[in-house]
Amino acid sequence: MEYLLVIPGTLNNLNDYIDAERSNRYQGAKMKADNEKYVVVAIRQCLKGVRIEKPVEMNYTWYEPNKRRDKDNVSSFGRKVIQDALVNAAVLKGDGWKYIVGFSDRFEVDCKKPRIEVLIREVES
Repeated sequence: MEYLLVIPGTLNNLNDYIDAERSNRYQGAKMKADNEKYVVVAIRQCLKGVRIEKPVEMNYTWYEPNKRRDKDNVSSFGRKVIQDALVNAAVLKGDGWKYIVGFSDRFEVDCKKPRIEVLIREVES
């Protein structure tokens, strides 16, 4: 079974998070929580009532508005936020090795409609 999660816009990146942590430890935690809340809204719209029992593979496509942000900074913090939000929304049971067998990242530019598309594919354990 496959599921598509579409998150409109962009999330903060790893550099944003590091800067927030350095300025005030609570600011970094707030930034992560705010990003997770934003993702949960998209989860509720796209994956209403979905509860995945099997392990999954996750394929991320990051549609950025331009090429200014480094790919690794976009995806590393973004994946963490998205996977934690999927667990908090009870779509996934966890985000460890038992539940997420792998992931991939692809990057595109869409200046008119930046977004993150996450294809979640159940796999046999």
